[in-house]
Amino acid sequence: MAHGFLESFDSKLEVFSAGTIPAGKINPKAVKVMLEAGIDISMNTPKSVNLYLDQEWDYVITVCDDANESCPFFAGIVKHRLHMGFEDPSNVSGTEEFVLNEFRRIRNEIQSAFYKFYTDYLK
Repeated sequence: MAHGFLESFDSKLEVFSAGTIPAGKINPKAVKVMLEAGIDISMNTPKSVNLYLDQEWDYVITVCDDANESCPFFAGIVKHRLHMGFEDPSNVSGTEEFVLNEFRRIRNEIQSAFYKFYTDYLK
């Protein structure tokens, strides 16, 4: 979701996203709630962070609470490493409505935090 928001703020940004243990596909609930926000992430594919470890980065940002602890060392040059922790909505259980509302809540938190990051540091 963070990837989708950053690209929506500025089409000139080069945004890459990856996980320490990437899923086989993007969570359909994430796709649904992002479409509600006007952003289509359905064509994105989960990637392993191992693809990017030896590259140069302006920012490496971890977003899931456990990713900050399990994020591997980046051998390349990283100018800024930030952690913006959010709950992983795919771990939420309950009714379909409750789970979707949690995805929406976390989507909104991500949007707000990354818009602030964008306006404070990238714009």
